[in-house]
Amino acid sequence: MEAVSEVEGRAIPFGRKNVDTDVIIPAHWLKTITREGLGQGAFEALKKQPDSVFNDPGYRDAPILIAGDNFGCGSSREHAAWALLDMGVKCVIAPSFSDIFSGNAFKNGILTVELPQEAIDRLMEVARTDPVSVDLESQTVTTPFQDRFAFEIDPFRKHCLLNGLDEVGLTLAQDAAIATHEGRMASELPFLARTGA
Repeated sequence: MEAVSEVEGRAIPFGRKNVDTDVIIPAHWLKTITREGLGQGAFEALKKQPDSVFNDPGYRDAPILIAGDNFGCGSSREHAAWALLDMGVKCVIAPSFSDIFSGNAFKNGILTVELPQEAIDRLMEVARTDPVSVDLESQTVTTPFQDRFAFEIDPFRKHCLLNGLDEVGLTLAQDAAIATHEGRMASELPFLARTGA
């Protein structure tokens, strides 16, 4: 997993509430056996609307998505996080998130930032013309106009995102302790060791 400390650039001013995972990535895209290419299917139904913000070339490869309340509701498909990553999104800012989506986003290295609706409204306004900056270390979202919005994040999630640690990475970080334990167990309880039979 890629470490996340600062995310800066254009922010897609989406703002829609109750966006479920089927809107983020429709079910017919779930047949893939790879994460690559899912960005093409992200927000597919919305892209069919001519005035969709997702069709605006100014937001192509934007690393931040500004959404509405209850973003990521619906099914538990991890493909929603994969699709966002594949389209270049590293941070989603919204008033609230579905718990399952928030967990999937975190496990895939996407920072989810919860801010009050007033802050979302201001960021939507700024994002139409200027970049937005998210600093995980200081837990702030800022704009070129001196707007500064503080956000909370679970300390464990912050540590993992700053250090690029997914579940495999967390386990590998304990390699020495695991090896010591396994060596001790083999010495103290040799009958537990498997033999080739």
